[in-house]
Amino acid sequence: MKEADAMLLISHGKVYTMEGEPLEGADVLVAEGRIQAVGQGLEAPPTARRIDAAGCHVLPGLVDAHTHLGIWEEGSGLKGAFGNEDPDPVTPHLRALDAINPQDESFQWAREGGVTTVANGPGSGNVIGGQCCVMKTAGQCVDDMLMIPYAAMKCAFGENPLSTHGDKGRSPATRMAVAATLREWLDRAFEYDRKLGTTLNGASPRPERDRKLEAMLPVVRGQVPLKAHAHRSDDILTAVRIAQEFGVRLTLDHCSEGHLIASELAHAGFPAIVGPFAFVGKSKNELRHRSLETPVALWRAGVKVAITTDATVVPPQYLALSAALACREGLPETEALRAITLGAAEILGVADRVGSLAAGKDADIAIFDRHPFDGRARVMATLVRGALVHGGHA
Repeated sequence: MKEADAMLLISHGKVYTMEGEPLEGADVLVAEGRIQAVGQGLEAPPTARRIDAAGCHVLPGLVDAHTHLGIWEEGSGLKGAFGNEDPDPVTPHLRALDAINPQDESFQWAREGGVTTVANGPGSGNVIGGQCCVMKTAGQCVDDMLMIPYAAMKCAFGENPLSTHGDKGRSPATRMAVAATLREWLDRAFEYDRKLGTTLNGASPRPERDRKLEAMLPVVRGQVPLKAHAHRSDDILTAVRIAQEFGVRLTLDHCSEGHLIASELAHAGFPAIVGPFAFVGKSKNELRHRSLETPVALWRAGVKVAITTDATVVPPQYLALSAALACREGLPETEALRAITLGAAEILGVADRVGSLAAGKDADIAIFDRHPFDGRARVMATLVRGALVHGGHA
């Protein structure tokens, strides 16, 4: 019998369901990779595996909504950096899942930090960088780890695409050109979609296949959001402006100066995936105003917020500590936990499976020996689909 298929009882822990107040001395019953029940005094047959979580904090597996795990390989330098197809500023047909090395050490680090789900995607060197996926952090094969193969389309504003292309004497060399390039390809994708529609109606011949435009169809059809790398407030607002012009979905990733325009972003209604804002220096000009207060300011204004490490910029095992620093700056503890569990899962579109501890959801669970915001806390056990993938014993 596979470990994930066997019944498991996690007992006597402080259980954070993320759908209500924490439960003291509570249990989580798992079978066939899913949560069967959460509550106090649950029973399991004698053959069930057991983890005694007395004195521990039992949480849903953490969710990091913006990473590059196994794409920028740890300890490999430039030879292991596979996230940007530099010569071409528009590469929507590239798929992150084709670049991910699931054997990379960063996945182990994620599991050691209780991180069980990540959004994983290309870098920010191109205006349109390619397709992001949502995946588990445990597995031998990327295909078996995937939750959503194509969850968002990466796009980028600001210094990164400008330095990748403009510094080499090719377009885009200005912020105007970055915006114009994105608009051009959205226009082309809408037109391609229109031509496909008339083809189905028999009104015109089918257009020649274009893999780039084909990859943009889920964006213009509202099926996936643009995942916009934007740090500076003007770049953030340009991303918002374009999304509103074209009526497409959007997440604001990094959002480093979001605190300066919090009310405007709340009015726009797009979610923000904030970070990295901890454990890393200000490596470029557009990070000058980066602040630990950004998640707090956005939450107070009414923006839906997730917190990210941007791993491998910050190692993924420090996701909980990143949220702890936001909590220290004034983000309520419950909201800080939501920003790395259920709130992040909602932004990624996987809250029906992960992000909280409830019957029917994937048995992705992190057991901490202290509150996860305590800098001394260790993850005693991490489970993905009910299988023990780090620590513990059963």
